[in-house]
Amino acid sequence: MPDPLVLPLLFLIAGIALARTVGFNIWESAWPTAAFAVLAVVTYKVKSKSIGRTCVALACVGAGMFAVAAHNKGSRPTIDAGPRETLILEGCVVDPPVFSADRGQFTLELSPGARARVTIPLEEGETPPVLKYGQHIEIDGRIHPPHTYNNPGSFDYSSYLEHQNIYWTATMTRRSPPRILAGRCGWRVLSLVYSLRTRALRKLEEMYGADTYSSAMMKAILIGDSSALEKVWTEDFRRTVTFHALVISGVHVTVLAGVLLFLLRLAAMPQIPALAFTAAAAWLYALVSGMSAPVVRAAGGFTLFLIARFVFRRTRVLNLLAAIAIGYLVWDPEQLLDASFQLSFLSVAAIGALAAPLLDLWIVPMARGLRSINDLAVDPHQEPRIAQARVELRLAAETFALWLRIPKEWFASVFAGAGRLLLYATEMMTISTVIQIGLALPMAELFHRVSFTGLSANLLIVPLLNLVVPIGFGAIFTGWRWMAHVASALLAIAAKIATWHARIEPSWRIPDPPVWLALGFVSSLATMAILSSNPAHNGRGGRVSGTRLDAAASCALVRRPVLRWVATVAVLAMFGLLLWQPWPPKPAAGVLELTAIDVAQGDSLLLTFPQGQQILVDGGGILQYGRVRKSNFDMGEDVVSPFLWSRGIRRLDVLVATHAHEDHIGGLKSVMENFRPTEFWVGANPPQTLVERARELGIRVVEGHLGLPFDFGGARVQFLSPPEDYASIKIGNNDSLAFRVMYGSRTFLLTGDMERPMEQILVSDGLYLHADVLKVGHHGSKTSTIPAFLEAVSPSIAIVSAGYENSFGHPHPDVVRRLLDRHITLLRTDHDGLVTVQTDGERLRYNTMTWERGSHESNFNLRPSPLNALFSTFAATTAP
Repeated sequence: MPDPLVLPLLFLIAGIALARTVGFNIWESAWPTAAFAVLAVVTYKVKSKSIGRTCVALACVGAGMFAVAAHNKGSRPTIDAGPRETLILEGCVVDPPVFSADRGQFTLELSPGARARVTIPLEEGETPPVLKYGQHIEIDGRIHPPHTYNNPGSFDYSSYLEHQNIYWTATMTRRSPPRILAGRCGWRVLSLVYSLRTRALRKLEEMYGADTYSSAMMKAILIGDSSALEKVWTEDFRRTVTFHALVISGVHVTVLAGVLLFLLRLAAMPQIPALAFTAAAAWLYALVSGMSAPVVRAAGGFTLFLIARFVFRRTRVLNLLAAIAIGYLVWDPEQLLDASFQLSFLSVAAIGALAAPLLDLWIVPMARGLRSINDLAVDPHQEPRIAQARVELRLAAETFALWLRIPKEWFASVFAGAGRLLLYATEMMTISTVIQIGLALPMAELFHRVSFTGLSANLLIVPLLNLVVPIGFGAIFTGWRWMAHVASALLAIAAKIATWHARIEPSWRIPDPPVWLALGFVSSLATMAILSSNPAHNGRGGRVSGTRLDAAASCALVRRPVLRWVATVAVLAMFGLLLWQPWPPKPAAGVLELTAIDVAQGDSLLLTFPQGQQILVDGGGILQYGRVRKSNFDMGEDVVSPFLWSRGIRRLDVLVATHAHEDHIGGLKSVMENFRPTEFWVGANPPQTLVERARELGIRVVEGHLGLPFDFGGARVQFLSPPEDYASIKIGNNDSLAFRVMYGSRTFLLTGDMERPMEQILVSDGLYLHADVLKVGHHGSKTSTIPAFLEAVSPSIAIVSAGYENSFGHPHPDVVRRLLDRHITLLRTDHDGLVTVQTDGERLRYNTMTWERGSHESNFNLRPSPLNALFSTFAATTAP
């Protein structure tokens, strides 16, 4: 078998997956691993290879189980403190601060293996504190555990931090600087490494001065510090799937190692010492750049390559990749779920398993055969097709030489060079295409996009940014500003190329594919890889490497190209279905559903109608006061859209902006771009930027106000507020578009942030307000849900959308008491995560993201008739 480590890797992954599903302790996983390893050695000695291979496979499965058990951290550490309580925190600075315009962040180790991510708020013009790795400090601040948005499809931020031993986030008290305590902590070596990192960052700031764009981008590309990056600078790179070239990756290590190795060999250093020095430099770069996972993997791969060369072994891409993956997963099995790990290894696997066999059929042999085109003695040593091409190329050169009276050797060399350049471009295009197809499924699952312009964008942008890396480091080491300007110019060219590609890139976002499609796509790729993995096969049957085959083997080789074409067609068909997904989402027929998405301190509600139409009411956002801080976080793109994609939604029928406060409309721009609704409903004083963008996209804008009910999606909708004669110069909560949705004998009432004055108007006007489900106004603030309004609505279920441990104290205790005193079931996104209420027109049922199945079951009376409440749990990876 040419790549003997691939199967052990697959069995190791199976063991890790089994352990995460079932759960084993160290003893339960250690003894079968050891037993099967011993049996494998014994059976191989008695020459029972089939049994021995089985034992090796089972030992690898056991090793995966043991790795998970060994890395189990046990229970999370806790600190007994409330979110509004100021504490004195003492610890060691293990990650020095990085600063943006109005804040800084660093990591403080409170005790071994228990860390906090600390934010330093800065006033305008305030000098930030100077903190270094290994300082023992004391700070005043508030601390709380990180909170993950509890929606299907959401990024698990809490687990991401926990993997780095970070269990809390803390905010320092303003104008209370950290106090440096006596003594040092940490490792001396890391102190030196962080010192080098700090010097490099300062050098970049000095060279680029007021050019904040170039400074921030070069910091990210060279050192891995992305704290100063603004989303607008990188959006075009993201859309064209070239963002990977902007961040620290294995390619950076490859480029720097190649340049350093070239310089060392130029200085006449022997090959093995040069490789060893380069490997040491790669590990130093990994340390200075923050030990990011891609760089560590690349440094490990280069080290394995060095070892293979030292023992005179030929390295194979898949075998080397499997060796790195095995070592990495044994060291840290949680990396299996890391997006960076998956994309890095799948891209290299796609090159080794799919692109390399395709290129080996024609491109690589032909490119190699065009060398020394004028040396006739080379022809007999080439394959017949290559030798024939060489002869025909020389004949063409001779013809041109006779016409133009120029030596034919010149023409032959020019033709061969042009041919090799064309073959190189074809090779790069083939590799880029294979990577795009090979990564289509994880890109759709993780980022919900597959770029159509990424093929040409990567071919142009990646080489440019690869040049930026050595030139940028050359500027850091020499201090030559002209080199810094050259690197900046190359970066600007790459940005213009990305912008041009982004303009022609279709706005095509992909929902989560169904399981059958994902399995079919993976199976077709695996089949194609297996059919392509025969390095000895020359494609014509009969003889392989000089060995005569029997009739059955010869027939198999003859059939292999046909099967390979069938597999290729299957891959392309599955790839097309993955992009297209022509089937609409299938909500439960005849059911009206209201889902409150967990968007922290904000509102975002999804209404699914009995005939399948869908309305999104608000898109969440981050409400800021005073100086507005630029944020790379977009509630619409990063929270709301992933949930909608997890439901298989590609288009919305209606988008609603209840009113123009940021915690309701902050995410709507991205949602509008991603889901292109047919209509855009707004209340009073609508957000003009969104209205203008809707009209640019051809979306009909509807200004809602009190009116008669109308039919929509098999139900009835009635706008209740604002009144037709309502006028307000200042944007406020009472601008909110409030409406009822009626289906059968059941009614849902959505109020936005409507407050006491508007509630009183609705009650005094004598409108019929009863609803079975009430979306409580203004996140449960005491300014809303007055007793008279609550009595008029008389709901059975109340939903509050509020942020976890929010600073406003929502929902207010008085409102909560008011609801509970009336025996109204209260559902809260801050406690329950995603909340869903469904009705078939008669019965009501609800479920939440965080509910434990089988617990808290109870019966309660739903007006106007007693019904049983059904509880269920939403799985984090499955749409409800």
